[in-house]
Amino acid sequence: MKTTRLASSLAILIAGCALPALAGPVAGPVWEMPPNTDGFTNTPIIPGTQWHVHDPNRPQSPVVVPGTFSTEEKPGTPPSDAIVLFDGTDLSQWQDQKGEPANWRIKDGELIESPRGDIVTKKEFGDIQLHLEFSAPLPAKGESQGRGNSGIYFMGKYEVQILDSYKNPTYADGAVGALYGQHPPLAIVARPPGEWSVYDIVFHPPHFDDNGTLKSPAYATVFLNGVVIQDHQSYRGPSGWKQVGHYSPQPATGPIELQDHHNATRFRNIWVRELKEDNS
Repeated sequence: MKTTRLASSLAILIAGCALPALAGPVAGPVWEMPPNTDGFTNTPIIPGTQWHVHDPNRPQSPVVVPGTFSTEEKPGTPPSDAIVLFDGTDLSQWQDQKGEPANWRIKDGELIESPRGDIVTKKEFGDIQLHLEFSAPLPAKGESQGRGNSGIYFMGKYEVQILDSYKNPTYADGAVGALYGQHPPLAIVARPPGEWSVYDIVFHPPHFDDNGTLKSPAYATVFLNGVVIQDHQSYRGPSGWKQVGHYSPQPATGPIELQDHHNATRFRNIWVRELKEDNS
């Protein structure tokens, strides 16, 4: 199961370009796939589908033009089907936790974590790929959880930790890339403070039956700087400080939240791709 999920996630990253970034023109115009004439209808039916193996009539996957790669000095571009959440110019896609306009600072095309409370997206999401780039303050100040601390909360509940973990020890389930308070990252893939790090995260929300019983937990596959550090890992429930998470029924979608931890972490290049069902 994990191998299949990881392969799927790798395919998503390749389709979206593993390190694309800031809003701007995509790599080229969206093009159309010509009609397919290759395949067979005298092969077995794939279990659980109506399609033959190599069926020529099976719908084609949608075309996505990949974005360009980021560099340390300059962000790239998002893939053609991305929803851009921060393009370096404004916070029109965000609000504070009270529904008022988000008031974090923007400087030189970068969003700066400000001591004004968390910010959340106006749009709510379910299954997504999130791309986000962050940079811890330079010079580094503080230690452990007091250094370059922020976080990404999916649905406002499930955190992937942001922290300056470069030569900065802390409790394992609070390091950069941890599913906070639950699962340490598979590796510490931290860059020095002041340099840009890149998250690509595939998130799947929990599912409940009609009686509110948990059918499947939330899952995250996390790439940090091109290295998988969470492999289709399940959340034990919503994230929390000094507590164990417990599931309770919730809506199918929710906002993305960026944490204010008073550390002036910088962000750029934030976009999402909503993940759809396959063509089965």
